[in-house]
Amino acid sequence: MPRHLITAVPPCASGVEHLGSLAGSMLPADVYARFLRARGEQVLFVCATDEHGASSELAAHEAGLDVSEYCRRRHERRVRLAGDLGLSFDVFGRSSAAQAREQTQYFAQRLDEEGFLEPRSTRQVFSRGDGRFLPDRCIVGTCPHCGSEAARGDQCDGCGRVLKPTELIHARSAISGSRDLELRDSRHLFLLQSKLVGELRAWLSEKSDWPALVRTVGLERLDEGLEDRSITQDLAWGAPVGRQGFDGKVYSAWFDAPIAYIGATREWAAAGSDPDAWRQWWRASDDVRYVQFITGGDVPFHTVCFPCMVIGSGDRWKLVDDLKAFHQLAYDGGDRAGNGNIGVCMDEALKLLPADHWRYYLMANAPEVEDASFSWEAFAVAVNEDLAGTFGDFVRRSLALAALHFGGRVPAGGEPGPPELELLKDLDRLLDAYENRMVAREFRSAVGELRAIWRCGSAYLDRKQPWMSIGGADRGDAELTLRFCVNLACLFARLSAPLMPFAAGRLLDALAAPGSCRGWPSAFRGDELPPTHPFTVPPSLFRRVAEGDVERWRARFGSGG
Repeated sequence: MPRHLITAVPPCASGVEHLGSLAGSMLPADVYARFLRARGEQVLFVCATDEHGASSELAAHEAGLDVSEYCRRRHERRVRLAGDLGLSFDVFGRSSAAQAREQTQYFAQRLDEEGFLEPRSTRQVFSRGDGRFLPDRCIVGTCPHCGSEAARGDQCDGCGRVLKPTELIHARSAISGSRDLELRDSRHLFLLQSKLVGELRAWLSEKSDWPALVRTVGLERLDEGLEDRSITQDLAWGAPVGRQGFDGKVYSAWFDAPIAYIGATREWAAAGSDPDAWRQWWRASDDVRYVQFITGGDVPFHTVCFPCMVIGSGDRWKLVDDLKAFHQLAYDGGDRAGNGNIGVCMDEALKLLPADHWRYYLMANAPEVEDASFSWEAFAVAVNEDLAGTFGDFVRRSLALAALHFGGRVPAGGEPGPPELELLKDLDRLLDAYENRMVAREFRSAVGELRAIWRCGSAYLDRKQPWMSIGGADRGDAELTLRFCVNLACLFARLSAPLMPFAAGRLLDALAAPGSCRGWPSAFRGDELPPTHPFTVPPSLFRRVAEGDVERWRARFGSGG
């Protein structure tokens, strides 16, 4: 049985914690990790906060904080949010941690030894007022195309044009406001990606089973020709280059961010009993299956840049086996979730409804094959009809009736009849379909199969109507029906646990499910919880979206249309 290494894209310390970033990487990675663990497979689920770069320095400056303190606070906030959302990372590290910085310096050393690094001089903007070189995004001014006065040296958000600092009108430092700027030479280390095109193409060509989105983007980049890219910056915050002639320079955030996957695993190992345990996952091993979960915008980086670094190092690092890329999540028919001042951030979402409601909806509408749109109306329907309705109502009716008439113990009943045999046949088919979808990481379709399982159970209960026969001559059949229904509630919880761990956990606890009934079910017989097994009726598993909530929420969070 293979071991599974799973990574989610490191979120930027200064980035917006919106639902789009949750849906595009971290949540599906968590669902997959939970699914594999439920099947008894060994998993290491890794993520880290991407803390370096000009964006963090600027955000810290605007917050009036030292950049290291700013990043510490942001990391702690993300760890807290991850816990509140049920993200089951084995480690959530930091790109600024000692292990990640050491690993970054090691990669640069190996790339240099293999002949893939080269010092070059570049012309960069120097601010006399700040006494330092400024990264492009730390320079602001007026856009020469649209006249926006908030354009940056790398891009204008007003018109979307890519810019150079020298194109800005009335350019000034975003840090000090100084206009005393000039161009100076600065030496940097360049990764010679152009020398690795052949090896990258050979590696990508082997990934014939990857999604077309992923392979096509990677191969197109190679066809266009890879440019050599600077891996260093003139910043104080980052992993120090530590080479003669490069004093005061650090490695670029784009270079050290993916290395934080390995650095975070080293943090995990250092906190355990074997500090070298990280090598068992990251040094090439035939029994490790490495799956990356990324957003569409990260495809070029994870199909070209990061593999280029790994291959160029000459070491036998574990390269990704499967890459699951997601498109964008738009907000309420408009721009991508979290863009500008519209959309819902994770912490605000949790104030409206518990985490499982959001987890379910986002996975049911996962932007897997195309962009998806978050809709308040669709969210309300999913919560009220699927969760509170189909799943929650079945649990409430079944357990309340069984508790009332059988003293909180699973009834016995006789041998299964035609309705039960039909139910078992349908469930066999649906369980196989659901598991196959999860194995293939086709989450949107998997949720559809899960809904079908819930509806199958509800249809069985409505067909048998045990409340009509519980007090008569057919009491034995009512007992059989409720035994099946209590066990169906347990099945629903086990199958739903990867998507909705909190509700599933509460239901399994109420059912006093033993360890053998908490993992992934291989089949359903209707007697996993045997007769006389004790249980209680849990409080409502899900909250409904009340009348008027949608209008209030849209008014509060803005309209994307």
